[in-house]
Amino acid sequence: MDDQSADIQQRIQPFFGGTLGIRITSAASARVTAELDVRDDLCTVPGICHGGALMAFADQLGAVGTSMNLPPGAGTTTIESKTNFFRPAVAGTTITAECLPINLGRRTHTWQTNIRNPEGKLIAQVTQTQFVLEG
Repeated sequence: MDDQSADIQQRIQPFFGGTLGIRITSAASARVTAELDVRDDLCTVPGICHGGALMAFADQLGAVGTSMNLPPGAGTTTIESKTNFFRPAVAGTTITAECLPINLGRRTHTWQTNIRNPEGKLIAQVTQTQFVLEG
């Protein structure tokens, strides 16, 4: 499985993932990783990243993973997402995420993303289901 991170980065850049500042660091059909700088404009209170920004970070990775496993002409959309928050993502730091498949079915794909702080401690865990839209 070849790393397709440069191609994926170029594809997401003009959209919401690019607006957030997500940087895809590796992309293969069974694993997607990325990083995100926690900027002040992503915070809900001074110095603490908004939970929605963390969820959107994970959602982008699940969509990337699913898109890498789709048949030609198919698309995807998120139909369910659950997030557990464990500690804050602090402004001025770079957080990382690893997204792995739990199930890659014909109609749905389920992914789990672990978001970590620079010390490697778990900030949030997101489990999401992507629906496969036939072309």
